[in-house]
Amino acid sequence: MVVKNVPSVLLLLLIPFWLGAQEPIRPDSTYRLPKLIEDDQVIVMLDSLSALKFFEDTYFPKAQEVQAWPSYSDYPAPVFPDSVYAERIAQMNDQSPFEYVYNGDVKKFIDLYAVRKRKLTARILGLTQIYFPLFEEQLDRFNMPLELKYLAVIESALNPVANSPAGAKGLWQFMYGTGKGYGLKVSTYVDDRFDPYKSTIAACEHLSDLYDIYGSWSLALAAYNSGAGNVNKAIRRSGGMKNFWAIKKFLPRETASYVPAFIAASYVLNYANEHKIYPVDPGILYYEVDTVTVHNPLSFDQISEMLNVPMDEIVFLNPSFKCKVIPATPETPYKLRLRKKYIGPFINNEAALYTYKTRAGLASEALAKLVSESYRESTLYTVKSGETIASLAKKFHMTPAEVRSLNGLKKNSVKPGKKILVYTGKGKAPVEGVVSTYVPQPLQRDTGSASPPALTQADDNSTTEVKNDPPVKAAPAPKSVHLVQAGESLGMISKKYGCTVADLMKWNDLKEQKLLVGQKIKVKPSGSSSTSSPRTQTSSKSKSADSGRGPAWYTIKAGDNLWDIADKFDVTVSQLKAANNLKTNSRLKPGQRIKIPK
Repeated sequence: MVVKNVPSVLLLLLIPFWLGAQEPIRPDSTYRLPKLIEDDQVIVMLDSLSALKFFEDTYFPKAQEVQAWPSYSDYPAPVFPDSVYAERIAQMNDQSPFEYVYNGDVKKFIDLYAVRKRKLTARILGLTQIYFPLFEEQLDRFNMPLELKYLAVIESALNPVANSPAGAKGLWQFMYGTGKGYGLKVSTYVDDRFDPYKSTIAACEHLSDLYDIYGSWSLALAAYNSGAGNVNKAIRRSGGMKNFWAIKKFLPRETASYVPAFIAASYVLNYANEHKIYPVDPGILYYEVDTVTVHNPLSFDQISEMLNVPMDEIVFLNPSFKCKVIPATPETPYKLRLRKKYIGPFINNEAALYTYKTRAGLASEALAKLVSESYRESTLYTVKSGETIASLAKKFHMTPAEVRSLNGLKKNSVKPGKKILVYTGKGKAPVEGVVSTYVPQPLQRDTGSASPPALTQADDNSTTEVKNDPPVKAAPAPKSVHLVQAGESLGMISKKYGCTVADLMKWNDLKEQKLLVGQKIKVKPSGSSSTSSPRTQTSSKSKSADSGRGPAWYTIKAGDNLWDIADKFDVTVSQLKAANNLKTNSRLKPGQRIKIPK
């Protein structure tokens, strides 16, 4: 026994000497940690569906009554030869203006959607029943390929509250600056980037503008992901090639995978049955949802308690209202999305809803005061050296928690030069004679409060679309002819004059959407009356002829950028650049004076 244990004893004695012989890692050592491989953004968005409460088993227990979808089970994932994939994608290409091709890059993402993440793809299939009809409606309105609806799958996996580490938000993943350029606002109560309807319109306008630049949907998608600047640089480095596959190696890594992922998602969702992937029922369909106009401040608690609407359902259908409060006024109404079965009760009990006091003690006057005092718009600010979250919060009359929440920050430190969102101003003047103790956050239920008042019964037609818009005064008649400026597109012009791109193309006999600087186009049909559309009347950018003149010069203040200045004086960024000989990389300095074109 002793002889057999000798090697073991010797080994134990030698281990300390071997460990001591190893060179320790010192602060001045040349040792380097291996470079981490970043997680693919497409996979990140897919995984975000795992935590989406809408798919919990306990949510919408009567979901199977909506549509008799087969229950999803994890079948063995079918795998097909390359020739089958190539043939199917070639058939898709023949029926689409988009450039569908099959190669190794596309195959990797087919494997992701159809094999590795097939359960999450089944959830996406369910969500398409909510969002694809909305996407198709707007894409058709803008005369764009319906296949672009699959772009939202790549961007957000159809998660309506998707939020990327870079700060992009919503179904279409708009960054703040880009979203603001297309009319999406961010305030203390509302983030339009999360609004399914508004963000879809903005995405159509943005994609239309990008297609006008490149004349290729593949390049338009690449620019949507990484910006036109990166695509332009890649085109230059490739020797002027305007083909995605030719410039792919010069694009950022995520953008190089963007178009292959788009093609793969389009393929898998079209051939889901062949891959034995069936939709997970989301419990609600697009055609079950309608909108109603809210004219006064209203909280989700008031709607939920009085109309007996599940709170989670209101939140899911209205993700743009960040604090579960609709800051509406008669001058600035908001749209609320509800199931059609609740639309009739809302209309019939609207006045009582506004005055209903919730179990948490929230009264209508207190809510109106709260909104009046704390409603603030946001803007971008560049962090200076020495500034912290605490000092920034104090500077912009915010709390550190608000700064972190608004920018998705977890730490109290922030690097100099980083652009962050902050609120502007100190809020509006308070309403006199009213004391508010309500804070917009998830409320605690109190079982001892009085029951909601009796509801007025809806009529038999309550499930049909009910329009509740108040009458609006006609705005000044728009010009009949518009002179195209540098950087303008049909999408921007249609938005300015309250018409559609299709209208402009029809009135001007245009075969394509490309415009020339100095070109004159009709912005209303010949012989039409001098009325403006509701879109023009309610647009926050619409200004009267007198208020739109503005000063000839403007002095730059801290935090100003071209987007904000253009929005303030109702001009385009391109017009500001041209009037002041500014380049894309030009920086604005506080105290600098710039000319505002008329």
